[in-house]
Amino acid sequence: MADINIAYLWLLVLLTIPLCLLALLLLIVRPRPVKIPIKNRHVFITGGSSGIGLALAHQFALEGAQVSILARSLDKLEEAKHLIQLSTGVDVAIFAADVRDFDSVQKAVVEAGPIDVLVVNQGVFLPQELEKQELDEIRFMIDVNLMGSFNMIKAALPGMKTRNGRGPASIALMSSQAGQVGIYGYTAYSASKFGLRGLAEALQQEVIADNIHVSLIYPPDTETPGFAEENKRRPQLTSIIAASSGAMKADEVAKRALDGIKSGSFFVPCNFEGSLLAIATAGLSPQRSFLVAFIEVVAAGLIRLVALFFQWNWFGSIEKWHAQKK
Repeated sequence: MADINIAYLWLLVLLTIPLCLLALLLLIVRPRPVKIPIKNRHVFITGGSSGIGLALAHQFALEGAQVSILARSLDKLEEAKHLIQLSTGVDVAIFAADVRDFDSVQKAVVEAGPIDVLVVNQGVFLPQELEKQELDEIRFMIDVNLMGSFNMIKAALPGMKTRNGRGPASIALMSSQAGQVGIYGYTAYSASKFGLRGLAEALQQEVIADNIHVSLIYPPDTETPGFAEENKRRPQLTSIIAASSGAMKADEVAKRALDGIKSGSFFVPCNFEGSLLAIATAGLSPQRSFLVAFIEVVAAGLIRLVALFFQWNWFGSIEKWHAQKK
C-alpha cells in the first residue's frame, strides 16, 4: 500500500510541475496574443514584383486587402500587377523605388497612404567566402537587406502611428534561416539577416504602445527567379553543409508568412527545421503564445544538444573538404 501511495505522489508531482509552469507562462508571456485583420486594410509589400513578395501580394489580395507593392523595376511591377489582377481580380498599386534611397521610399509611402500592414521583404543574396568577396558586394547586401529595412520602416511609421480606429497594425520583416544560424559562404548575407532580429526586437518595444506588432519571418531556400542564379555561385562547401534543408516554393512560404502575420507571431518559421531553429534561438525574444513558450522552456536543453550534433557534422564536413583539397 505504501508503495502505491508513493507512486501516486510521484505522479501528482510530475503532473503538477508542467501545470504550474503553464500557469506561470500564461501570466508572464508578453506581448499579449493579438489578431491582425487583413480584409479592407492597406498592405504595403517591398520586393513585391517577384518571388515571395509577389506570392504574398496574391495571398493578401485574395484575403480582401488593398495591396501596394514596391520594387526597383517599373516593368516588373507592371507585369506583377497584371498577374495579380488576372488571378484575383484585384487592382494593386505599384511604386518604383530603391529601398536604399530614403527620399524615394518616403515619397512612395506618402503617395500610397497610411499603411496597416507593412511587409519589408526586399533582399539580395550573393554567397561567397568573406576573403574572396568584394567589399562592394558586401556593402550592397547590407544596404539593401538591412539599411533598406530601416529606410522603409522609418518612412512608414509616422503614418502607421496616426491611423485612427483601424485596429492593430503589423510590421513584418523577411529574414532567413541564415538569419538564425551562420553558414559557410553566407558571411555577409547572414550578418545582414541577423541584424534584422536586433531591429525587430527593439522596434517591438518601441511601437507596442501604438498597437503595432512586429513579425520576423524565417524562410529557408525558396524557389524564386533569383534562386537558380544564386546557386550557380554558391561555394561547393556551402551546398554540402546546407544540403539537409530542402527548398520551399514561394507560395508555401507566403502562406506560412501570412498566417504568422495574422496571428501577430514574433517568430514565423516556415518549415520543421525553421521551427527547431526558432526554439533553439528563442533567447530573450518576445513570445505571444504561452504554449509555444512552454515548448521553448522544456525543449531548450534537448534542442541545444541537437544543435551541437549539427555543428559537429558541419565542422566535420569542413575538415574533410580541406583534407581532400590538400
